[in-house]
Amino acid sequence: MEFVRIGAIAVLGVMLGLMLKSGKQEYGLYTGIGICLLIFSCTVSYMGQMKEQLLELFSYLSSGSRYFPLLLRVAGIAWLSEFVSGICKDSGFSAVASQVELLGKILILFSGIPVFAALMETISNFAG
Repeated sequence: MEFVRIGAIAVLGVMLGLMLKSGKQEYGLYTGIGICLLIFSCTVSYMGQMKEQLLELFSYLSSGSRYFPLLLRVAGIAWLSEFVSGICKDSGFSAVASQVELLGKILILFSGIPVFAALMETISNFAG
């Protein structure tokens, strides 16, 4: 039900932004950014619930506590880079948006290096 409300806010915000854009373009842009921030703040409330559920899930794993912060970091990087990239694209700065996406991918890659190192260690232990 919450998704329907957020979807309605998004549609109404886009319609308002389009109406304002015909007068002055910057007002449409500001409206779009405001709607994005409003939806972003609504999704932040779900992050606490996700954290609790992931903590419960990782409590069943022996090494879950070691990888939990990594998973949250990667999810946060992906989420924020997508958010910033979307705003940049809406503003007409596609080149900046693609650079933000590239930065997000590189940060995710570097954040995953400890998992790759643990995998290599496990493989080397099996190999002898």
